[in-house]
Amino acid sequence: MKKKRLASFLSCEGQKLTDAEKRLFEKFIPVGVTLFSRNINNIEQMKKLVREIKEISGDDTLIAVDQEGGRVRRLKEPDFMSYAAQSQIGSLPLNKALKMAKLHARLISNDLKKLGIDINFAPVLDIMREDTTDALRSRCFSDDGKRVARLGKISVDEYIKSGIIPCIKHMPGHGRAVCDPHLGLPIINDSLENLMNDFMPFRECNYAPMGMTAHILLKGLGYNYPITQCVIGIKDIIRGIIGFDGFLISDAIDMNALQGDVVERAKLALSAGCDSVCYCMGKIDEMSYLSENCPQLSDEALLRLDKAKQILHNKCVINDAKDKELYSLMCCQISAYDEKYDATEVLHKMQRKSQC
Repeated sequence: MKKKRLASFLSCEGQKLTDAEKRLFEKFIPVGVTLFSRNINNIEQMKKLVREIKEISGDDTLIAVDQEGGRVRRLKEPDFMSYAAQSQIGSLPLNKALKMAKLHARLISNDLKKLGIDINFAPVLDIMREDTTDALRSRCFSDDGKRVARLGKISVDEYIKSGIIPCIKHMPGHGRAVCDPHLGLPIINDSLENLMNDFMPFRECNYAPMGMTAHILLKGLGYNYPITQCVIGIKDIIRGIIGFDGFLISDAIDMNALQGDVVERAKLALSAGCDSVCYCMGKIDEMSYLSENCPQLSDEALLRLDKAKQILHNKCVINDAKDKELYSLMCCQISAYDEKYDATEVLHKMQRKSQC
């Protein structure tokens, strides 16, 4: 008999589990655990942490990271390759960009497989605009929706083929946001007609096993809640127009785009139609409060999750040296990683500092 799982991805504070985190994961059995830069030192430490999480909460517990490339990469040098940002891939001539996107996903999958990581919260399918928030711009493939769709599709296909669960984000499209959702709620006043182009890359990739919501308020459509917590938005747009039927995860509920405490935020998201929420701060008090008040996965969510997990049986087959050499030859100049621009990590540091 399968154990019931909490409808939440949790997190941890450091590079190994505390006794309190062990007790929490064992008692509540989260659907998954997301790892961040604060949790990662080197390959062996990472493998040990992943094993520890799965030994305590079960082998079926999913381990996730954001390994997009560019400045949003949790696995960094010198142990891992310095992967290009999606915007750098998208700026190449199309044929070269398609080849590079495929190699990008394949090599990242290989890295994740070696560590026992199951999910990459990628690719980003948002369309870049002139006024897109800096928190997102370099993470988008292009300002051309058709190019985003083609590069997104080849990335999704390669992750699936390589045995890593991809999670397309941020549905239904975050490119019009000029406000960073880590800091506040982006408000979009455009009509449905104007937004249809934003939905297009997600429609082309609606077969993806997992997807993540956007913390954006579509005020132009008369919505009163961010998409993450909007029943009509999820039903009519994500499940309807986009046609996504995979496992739906909220973007991080600890972002300042949402209001209320973590339980209020989670309950609104789950009642709106998210299959699971994602909590990233790693604060044991908040995780305990969330876990005690968060429901288990619904039967429908379990079916979607089981379908996604079938991908994990696929094997990542690469010619390591040849693929890395080809990737390097195709790769454009990679900007140095600068942590102050990683919005999620900055938010976490700000929140921890404010509590000191």
